Amino acid sequence: MDRRGFFALGGWAAAMPMLAHLGPAQARADAPRAGSRRVDFTSDGLGLDPGEYASVLHDTVASGAVGADYYSNGGIVAELERSFAQMLGKQAAIFLPTGTLANQIAIRKLAGNDRRVLVQAESHLYNDSGDCAEVLSGLNLIPLASGRASFGLSQVRDWVERSAGGRVAMKVGAISIENPVRRMDHRMFEFAELERISAYAREQGIRLHLDGARLFNLPLHSGKSVREHAALFDTVYVSLWKHFNAASGAILAGDAAFIDGLYHTRRMFGGSLPQAWPEVALVPRYAPGFEADYANAWRVADQLIALLQADPRFTTQRIADGTCRFVLKVAGVQPTVLAERAAKRGVILPRAHPGSGDMPMQVNPTLLRVPAAQLARWLIEAANG
Repeated sequence: MDRRGFFALGGWAAAMPMLAHLGPAQARADAPRAGSRRVDFTSDGLGLDPGEYASVLHDTVASGAVGADYYSNGGIVAELERSFAQMLGKQAAIFLPTGTLANQIAIRKLAGNDRRVLVQAESHLYNDSGDCAEVLSGLNLIPLASGRASFGLSQVRDWVERSAGGRVAMKVGAISIENPVRRMDHRMFEFAELERISAYAREQGIRLHLDGARLFNLPLHSGKSVREHAALFDTVYVSLWKHFNAASGAILAGDAAFIDGLYHTRRMFGGSLPQAWPEVALVPRYAPGFEADYANAWRVADQLIALLQADPRFTTQRIADGTCRFVLKVAGVQPTVLAERAAKRGVILPRAHPGSGDMPMQVNPTLLRVPAAQLARWLIEAANG
């Protein structure tokens, strides 16, 4: 099936029967020609370098699968919007050039005139967006659950009642939740608590936004589908580059009334790229198989962990409520030296935490490029020098 036909049949929903038969061999076959044996423990996706991206982009365009957009409207951009909306169980979606802009536009419109917004203290929106919500949209972000991935319904209720009962009565207009939470080693927000918060917020007329930049990691670990997570929220943002190897970009999905006309807001913030197709042309190539590839990557990671644990120098640790990360520590060699040696063998290791030497190892589809036994040999060789 060509990619235009794929989109015409309703995107990923139509492709699910095919995805059930995807395996590691097919995932490896789709790897870029250049650097196809590189395993990158720092990336969410394949971590394509400029040459690899240009090569895959050339092949994708040559296949006739890419329709050009005009100022981020039409063409492949419109196709992606339709397909992601269906995949997320929402009525409509809009492309935005960055996740930072997607989050801000979402909570800006959800909150309306009720300017207080509850967020996680460890969220991207609160820590890594330059106070954009406050400076550019006049919102008052209230951080909850410092040092934790999840907050509870009791904290939400306390702030809703406190806001309403002040000398000047205020209403919480929106709640934004990041899941999984990058700053907490990609830990998950507890799903049962999400359900309780969602039900309460809807009773109170409070709108909900999901910062789901890495949403597609959750089904494997939570047992809940992408749609089940998205259904608890009025809007959801998904990154196009983290998992799906776009050069940049984000999708914001919600009901049709919410999305309608948001391209004007996108333009107001300077986010209507004259041509967005080079940024997102690879997404249809990688998105349909990501969940299967990610599950297979964890099978390789589990095998690798078991092989390394047979060597007493290697210590591994799984993360409670974790998703795409495990921790590796190697005794008897400096992490920087280990990383340099591993890189010569095509294995990219993350920077170790100062003092502890712990390396946060990111599991992604590059693990499908090499058998676990070979990966273990390379890492053991790097430790040996």
